[in-house]
Amino acid sequence: MKARFLVAAAFAAGLSIAGAARAGDGFDVIALGALGGIEDGNLSAWLVHPHDDNRSVTFDAGTLVNGLRVAEEKGDLDSIKLAPESKVSRVGHVLTDLIKAYLVSHAHLDHVAGLVIASPDDSKKPIYALPSVAQALSESYFNWQAWPNFTDRGKAPQLKKYSLTELTPGVAVAVPDTKMTVTAFPLSHGGVESTAFLVESDGDAILYFGDTGPDPVEKTTKMHDVWTAVADRVRQRKLKAILIESSYTSDRPDAQLFGHLTPKWIMASLHELDALAGGNNVLKDLPVVITHIKYALTREQPQAKMREELTAANDLGVRILIPQQGSRWQFH
Repeated sequence: MKARFLVAAAFAAGLSIAGAARAGDGFDVIALGALGGIEDGNLSAWLVHPHDDNRSVTFDAGTLVNGLRVAEEKGDLDSIKLAPESKVSRVGHVLTDLIKAYLVSHAHLDHVAGLVIASPDDSKKPIYALPSVAQALSESYFNWQAWPNFTDRGKAPQLKKYSLTELTPGVAVAVPDTKMTVTAFPLSHGGVESTAFLVESDGDAILYFGDTGPDPVEKTTKMHDVWTAVADRVRQRKLKAILIESSYTSDRPDAQLFGHLTPKWIMASLHELDALAGGNNVLKDLPVVITHIKYALTREQPQAKMREELTAANDLGVRILIPQQGSRWQFH
């Protein structure tokens, strides 16, 4: 098994023996919501924490409770032990005690629905977002019309369960009560500002792209700017995984991408990262998780075709992963 990537079949340790794992052992990731688009209950959300510490954040929050239920049914939460006197379920414990913050890339419903719906029973914590995203969350959802205002801004009364914490692009911020920092980078999503998040812990890093179109189609340099920022980490083998969206297969016309990627555009963009990081097989074995694949109302779902397209174009040697809800990995 390659050192950079391990699919963990089972986890025998939880918080009780976190100290037994050495620092810098990468990240654990669970797909709470693997898809984009219309399959309610399985929308963009990724639980992330250092391998030696169960205190977590999520990349987006389109599905939370249902994603945690699926993960529990698959045994992916078995390592999390509840105290005998606990009155909450394991799902409730993860939601209210272990998830310390939400990292929201943009305010489209398939990236925030789980957060909004879970908010009445959730615990107090920050939502990290770019200023435009924080404003959209406040104005569109937590406004006492779509939903009660559980945040600390906007229409009164402010219930102040969630603190909307604005990130400055390119500036790392420590996530309280975790071992992680987060750095935000703006993305262009068909006229909407989205976000890439770089999370780091003990010298390791993991990179998540919210929805984004390719630079040539969006007529920006946003993805190039992200790759430039992480190129040194790639060169030094500190970047442990990339989570990046592909909403459609490559036969989708550029004029109908609506701010999304395809396998063709993913591989073209990864070649740009490869060049910035110095080439020479620098991306070999790097896990690339394909997120936000849109559920189709056809007899055939796009995952198999996407895998074929990505595999055929993969002359960089990256490890292409097509997730299902509840998939769990250790990236190190």
